[in-house]
Amino acid sequence: MIFRQLFEPQSSAYTYLIACEETGAAALIDPVLETVERDLDLLSDLGLSLEYTIETHIHADHVTGADRLRDETGSKVAVPEKSRARNVDLPVREGEPIHVGTLSLHPLYTPGHTADHHCYLLEAPCSARLFTGDALLIEGCGRTDFQNGDAETLYRSVHEKLFSLPDDTLVYPGHDYQQRRVSSIGQEKARNPRLGGGKTLQEFIAIMAALNLPNPKMMDVAVPANLECGDVA
Repeated sequence: MIFRQLFEPQSSAYTYLIACEETGAAALIDPVLETVERDLDLLSDLGLSLEYTIETHIHADHVTGADRLRDETGSKVAVPEKSRARNVDLPVREGEPIHVGTLSLHPLYTPGHTADHHCYLLEAPCSARLFTGDALLIEGCGRTDFQNGDAETLYRSVHEKLFSLPDDTLVYPGHDYQQRRVSSIGQEKARNPRLGGGKTLQEFIAIMAALNLPNPKMMDVAVPANLECGDVA
């Protein structure tokens, strides 16, 4: 397997490249519009064919590069069906793996940050990799106060679906604001100050209610654009 973790500094967003060495088929998870040229150059340098762009959810802090990458490469755009986005090539549903060459990404429906949120589990011989979007961050989690987010729902998504995975499952988040790159399920269960360490549902709800965060600066632009798979024309 070919794997790259890529960073966009304006939104502190991670994009993930996964590719099958045998076939050269590739996918980008959560691409960002501003870094499309970087991603195209990387695909070319590695001799890969982009088969899919895959969204974890409808983002509010950046515009996806999915539509532009589709125009440039002919790739298919995969978006959670529950988002009701338009111009989607592959509606993502839990229980329906996305095949990238010989690799299989397993969608896990994990609402709470947004109503449409999915994580993606990539099984591997040594340890599985879990792409958690904004549902589970390194020692944190995404907010729950817009886009039909709900703290109780997120708590149950994380505890029932993510924390039930093996402790050595690697956690690759959609964002990090302190230059951290990877965690594990075991570490987050033990150390996550919002969701781990035995935090109760009521404690988590109180933590999230007290955040009082401003709306993302790009929200009014990003959400409508992302409902069109990043078509900003």
